[in-house]
Amino acid sequence: MKQKVVVFSQIHPEIQAKLEQQYNVVYIRPKLGDVNQQILQHAQDADGMIGAGRLLNRNNLETATKLKIISSVSVGYDNYDLEYLKEKKIYLTHTPHVLTETTADLAFTLLMAAARKVTYLDQWTKQGQWQRTASEAEFGVDIFGKTLGIIGLGHIGAAIARRGFHGFNMNVLYHNRREKLELAQGLNAEYCDLKSLLQRSDFVVVAVDLNADSKALFGAEELALMQRHAVFVNISRGSVVDEQALIQALKNRQIFAAGLDVYQKEPLQESELFKLDNVITLPHVGSATAQTRQRMAELAYHNLVDALQGRVPRYVVDPHFK
Repeated sequence: MKQKVVVFSQIHPEIQAKLEQQYNVVYIRPKLGDVNQQILQHAQDADGMIGAGRLLNRNNLETATKLKIISSVSVGYDNYDLEYLKEKKIYLTHTPHVLTETTADLAFTLLMAAARKVTYLDQWTKQGQWQRTASEAEFGVDIFGKTLGIIGLGHIGAAIARRGFHGFNMNVLYHNRREKLELAQGLNAEYCDLKSLLQRSDFVVVAVDLNADSKALFGAEELALMQRHAVFVNISRGSVVDEQALIQALKNRQIFAAGLDVYQKEPLQESELFKLDNVITLPHVGSATAQTRQRMAELAYHNLVDALQGRVPRYVVDPHFK
């Protein structure tokens, strides 16, 4: 009898085909009604689950008595109840590293587009306002040779730093839980405290994991430290930033602009951010290229198969499971 696998989000077609060849596959489909009820129903005899973007905790997993693994097609895992999974000895795996460069590309896309008012000027042109030479209201800010402050010098943060240092001759500052001397030397990056980084940077990019230390890391006080011409980019998690404080800073032109890919509540349906012309809002697409999403799905598939065949998966979130 085939093992049962619950797919709780869209997944790459090639991986979907592989799963259907090997397992009894059930799909969670929002169009069919309450997602949590579907998860409760189908998890009760599931051996594995694979997907991304769903909140999975004791409330919708309480029937999952056979469950061996949740294979997340993501690098982040703050939407999973780690304590409950550990208590029930359910593997949680993720897909690190394969999305590093793609996410760093998007961070720099946001940085450049916000700095040069790309989306604003796109609309300005399409709306027929190009009746004259661009004036100061349409001017952006320079990037080359400026100071780039990176908060969180992990794999993605370092990839962003490389783009700034090697591609744009930027001075790199970074704030991290600990210094990374060898990595920083290759980028001529200076370690500094958060206050100093915010005061000195022309561009601030947030690339931290969401944890107890980083939650609500940026509020009105931190944003007030930034320079008026500074650009703020967040590709980490929405809960790292007080969204209302950021909205006020943008409204008051306290900072020049922002580029956002993540929000406190997702999917973002209504927000004052949509009314502002100095912010770019993307729908959490840091890793969203065809090639990277396929690599992520393949890695998640292998994590799932390993667990269901009795092996320890390579990318277990909690090392105590190994």
